[in-house]
Amino acid sequence: MNQEYSRSWRACPGVPNMVYTIHLKHQRGIFCSETYLQRQLTCFPCPRLIQRVAPKSYQQAFGEVYVTQKFLENFSGDQVRFLARSFAVPGNHLGQQSHGFRWPYGPVAIVTPFNFPLEIPVLQLMGALYMGNKPILKVDSKVSIVMEQMLRLLHYCGLPSEDVDFINSDGKTMNKLLLEANPRMTLFTGSSRVADKLAVDLKGRIKLEDAGFDWKILGPDVQEVDYVAWVCDQDAYACSGQKCSAQSILFIHENWSKSSLISKMKDLAERRKLDDLTIGPVLTFTTEAMLEHVHKLLQIPGSKLLFGGQALENHSIPLIYGALEPTAIYVPLEEILKDNNYALVTREIFGPFQIVTDYKEDQLPMVLDALERMHAHLTAAVVSNDLLFLQEVIGNSVNGTTYAGLRARTTGAPQNHWFGPAGDPRGAGIGTPEAIKLVWSCHREIIYDFGPLPRHWEIPPST
Repeated sequence: MNQEYSRSWRACPGVPNMVYTIHLKHQRGIFCSETYLQRQLTCFPCPRLIQRVAPKSYQQAFGEVYVTQKFLENFSGDQVRFLARSFAVPGNHLGQQSHGFRWPYGPVAIVTPFNFPLEIPVLQLMGALYMGNKPILKVDSKVSIVMEQMLRLLHYCGLPSEDVDFINSDGKTMNKLLLEANPRMTLFTGSSRVADKLAVDLKGRIKLEDAGFDWKILGPDVQEVDYVAWVCDQDAYACSGQKCSAQSILFIHENWSKSSLISKMKDLAERRKLDDLTIGPVLTFTTEAMLEHVHKLLQIPGSKLLFGGQALENHSIPLIYGALEPTAIYVPLEEILKDNNYALVTREIFGPFQIVTDYKEDQLPMVLDALERMHAHLTAAVVSNDLLFLQEVIGNSVNGTTYAGLRARTTGAPQNHWFGPAGDPRGAGIGTPEAIKLVWSCHREIIYDFGPLPRHWEIPPST
């Protein structure tokens, strides 16, 4: 099987670039307009299909379809060709000029996770195609039926079947294929542990959208408590916390501590139920593992359970998965910063779980220190309309997608802005022209030098 995929990659032309395959870019823009129209006709069953394999509410599943539709609409028609926009600079003499091109890699690989069965693979796959690459796509096998159906739709709308290879396999098989076929670039979305292994295996020819321990800071200005509590609930517990941008830790200014924020968050968390999948199975942690983590955190001096902390009841979720109530644990800031606690507190639990702490006005430097020590910097939110406070936090943090202002959140990224980590040269982006050009092309400089030679030119002395 691996040999077949390797042969397909080797068949990719040696010049998959702006010069020789410009017709492909135009073609891929044209069929995207058709794809958008067809998606309108078929979007109703698609959220249900997503729900069959990924534990999320109908509204969350529909959000994937909506973002995907808008993305395809954004790059329909002539928009794709503009991704290959080049620039020219005059040279030193007549007939000389340099041109900078965005050049595709050719054979590339895409590995995507389970939590967004439609949105992540479509945005990444189409970005690779728009830039003229030949991708092989592997979606987490638990949810791959969604992308299989999407590929059938793309073929129906005009995408040539030979443009994409689609593989269903386990992680070990895909790892072996990557090592044997040696793609020029691989985009991996998933856990930091696997990302670091692949970076070594592939000798750095990789871009990463790895998971982050994402933070939110509530600033000194307390307002719209109901709204802020609702956003905190959505960020931490929508899709049962199984978003790479889910709120992992909440820093509350002392002014907010005096408000009803926590009690409102508790009330909102208790509304979630299995019946409508506003809370549901956790696919990467068992219930036992999550409860053990809760127990360890509660051993830290001053820590306490704010709400949740119990296994879900009256369900038939298999034991290999997790079933936990939406949970929040308070840990004092001073304890978080201790070396023997920091790794435990900032361990990412890909489920309905968050850490909550508070800070005084003069403790903001301690908060910023906690942020700096985190190993992954994906999304963040600074909830405040205090411009000086925003300036201080943004200027001392690095997260690649940071929301700022009273309505700031960590999740719910639409298709109209960059989404990706920062502070890591391997970091990838998704969703925008800038992200597509960064991930799926490299810079190539071509210096044209046609002449003519100066009159009476003679061979100069050797230098």
